Amino acid sequence: MDYSRFAMPAAKDLGQKWMCFKCGTKFYDLKKPAAVCPKCGADQREAPAKPSPAAEGRASKKAAAAAAAAAAAALREVPPPAAPVEEEEAEDAAEEDAEEEEEKEEP
Repeated sequence: MDYSRFAMPAAKDLGQKWMCFKCGTKFYDLKKPAAVCPKCGADQREAPAKPSPAAEGRASKKAAAAAAAAAAAALREVPPPAAPVEEEEAEDAAEEDAEEEEEKEEP
């Protein structure tokens, strides 16, 4: 039996190869004007635009630089020193003494 008539045509005869942006199915457009996914029916002309590899490289470098700058800024920020406990206790004691003296003067 001659199977040559059942053989698949060469890939160049099938048109452009596509990968569906919705479902990931690989298919050929069979040289039709609209590349439509045979599995999910998505028109590939409506695919979201992908940034060029050069633009992706610039974006990742900018993001890395921004992250480094934020980390450096965080390291530079020093919180104000907390008041030592001894000073707070001394202030509280002074206030209490003042209140006691006022109470003694009132009667």
